[in-house]
Amino acid sequence: MIFAPDYQPTCYWLDDTPAPQDVSQVLPDQVDVLVIGSGYTGLTAARETALAGRSTLVLDSGPIAGGCSSRNGGQVAFSFKPTHASLTAQYGRSVAGGIYREGLEANAALAALAADEGLDFDWRPNGGFLGAHSQRHFDGLVRAFESQPTEFAEPFEVISKARLAEAVDSPLYFGGVVVKSDASVHPAKLSQALYRRAIAAGAVVIGHCRAHAMTRRADGFVVTTARGIVNARQVLIATNGYSDGLSIWHQRRVMPVGSYIIATEELDPALVTRLIPAGRNVCDTRRVVVYVRPSPDGRRILFGGRASAGETEVTRCVPVMHRMMTEMFPALRQAKISRAWMGFVGFTFNTMPHLGGTDGLYHSLGYCGQGVPLATYYGKHIGRRMVDPQAKPSALEGLPFPTRPYYHGRPWFLPLAVQAYRALDRLKL
Repeated sequence: MIFAPDYQPTCYWLDDTPAPQDVSQVLPDQVDVLVIGSGYTGLTAARETALAGRSTLVLDSGPIAGGCSSRNGGQVAFSFKPTHASLTAQYGRSVAGGIYREGLEANAALAALAADEGLDFDWRPNGGFLGAHSQRHFDGLVRAFESQPTEFAEPFEVISKARLAEAVDSPLYFGGVVVKSDASVHPAKLSQALYRRAIAAGAVVIGHCRAHAMTRRADGFVVTTARGIVNARQVLIATNGYSDGLSIWHQRRVMPVGSYIIATEELDPALVTRLIPAGRNVCDTRRVVVYVRPSPDGRRILFGGRASAGETEVTRCVPVMHRMMTEMFPALRQAKISRAWMGFVGFTFNTMPHLGGTDGLYHSLGYCGQGVPLATYYGKHIGRRMVDPQAKPSALEGLPFPTRPYYHGRPWFLPLAVQAYRALDRLKL
């Protein structure tokens, strides 16, 4: 039996930080700004527009911050998947440099919320370990870090296989790289902090109020919701992996990809320290990504990844996740699972986030698994742009936001792709 006596198919982060409770409020019939989605993006954007004196309403179809903003792994790393060289080839050196600069600024801005503004969300700048699951991957990983553009180089340390136990006690890796600038947070505490800031600025936030339809008119938009109709001069789509048919254009450009996380029962802290000595985040070079970290109290291992080719009920995926975890950490074979949950990550077809706006309809979404730093950063940015169109644009604005033929919001091709990636991972290619 791999289930702990207290097992629940619920999010571990919500054990000590429940979602903000809806305050009974009358749905306004007219606002300056309507934000769809109450995650990191929506809450930070709403704070900016409210601070500027714009009447601001945030709606969510479920609990406030109930999507991936309160359910993710809490890992903070440099946030863009394409390399600087590939971005330069596509968009030119100036745009590529601007994108990479914003990636570094996003991490620094999140750190500043903890250090300078004193927000409590368990900010831990312990670094991260990126493991190589083959010798070829190790050699490529080292080359990639050693050839980083000087202006955007992250401090790192190469860990050989002989020294692997210094970073992670696992037989899975051929070595790896410690990225010293990585960090971790408590996702639900971050959501709570951003919610309180938005409310304090004057925004109204209402959960369990789905926006069903949106119609453009001369002076803005008419949005039909579960609680009535709202008229808004501007609308921000901040739904990321939970984008639906409210805006078909956005839905066709973001893929909801399910990701699962399990939390072990409480373990001996000495065992947790032996497995991940510095309390770092751990991920690796496999195509089907896993992400691992100790809980903030150092008494559990939190293990995340893609458990199935197609989405399914979370408890059914626990045995798969447990097997994946014990492949990485054989010492956890007897460890039981106390919590299991899932959420949808928003991926785009070019693995880049996108933001911008046209004629009052704005968006910021598609963070491709790096939404902790990026959503808070770009939420603030898009909020300021909604208030002042002359404000400095992001390097991402104006870039093509691609879709694919026959894609209408359900990634029917994903199971086959995941199976192919798993096969390549098994072959260590």
